[in-house]
Amino acid sequence: MKETKNYGIPEEKLELLALAQRELAEKVVERPLDVSEVETVAAVDVSYRGDLARSAFALCSFSECEILKTKTLETGVSAPYIPTHFFLRETRPILLVIRDEEYDVLLVEGHGRAHPRGYGLASHIGILTGRPTVGVAKRPLRGVSQDLWRRVGKAYVSVGHLIDLESAAEIVERLLDGGYPRPMRIADRLSKVRK
Repeated sequence: MKETKNYGIPEEKLELLALAQRELAEKVVERPLDVSEVETVAAVDVSYRGDLARSAFALCSFSECEILKTKTLETGVSAPYIPTHFFLRETRPILLVIRDEEYDVLLVEGHGRAHPRGYGLASHIGILTGRPTVGVAKRPLRGVSQDLWRRVGKAYVSVGHLIDLESAAEIVERLLDGGYPRPMRIADRLSKVRK
């Protein structure tokens, strides 16, 4: 089997994963969300040190963003970083840190529909949890149509699952703090703090 240059993953496996992303993209549901009924918004982020992943969860009231709960969790890294296959590396740490948590909308550090195959990490987490998710990224991915994301403050917002772009952008805009949604800033900071 031919090996890819940078990741030690067989090319055939990456092609199968890309095909799976395209098929799963068809399961993503885009629909308006009644923002007036949203009471809580959570955010999740993951950082890495060596072979450890530290995931962080931050839950806040909407739209005052009073912090209601934070949580962190460390686990081993189970996959390498592969551009556009981010979900392989981050799904497990995210699912572990959000397990048993209640929220109306989840902000995920990464893309959703604004992905070359229409299926980024935020969409994957939304499909697995069956909950509304929003992709929040620091930059757009190359080659992705600008129709699939919205710049809100310093963030690039995209549909994850069970929400449309208008609703996602409104939620993020109402939570902005220094150009980035406050719960995401908190999750980002917590994911990087080590004892």
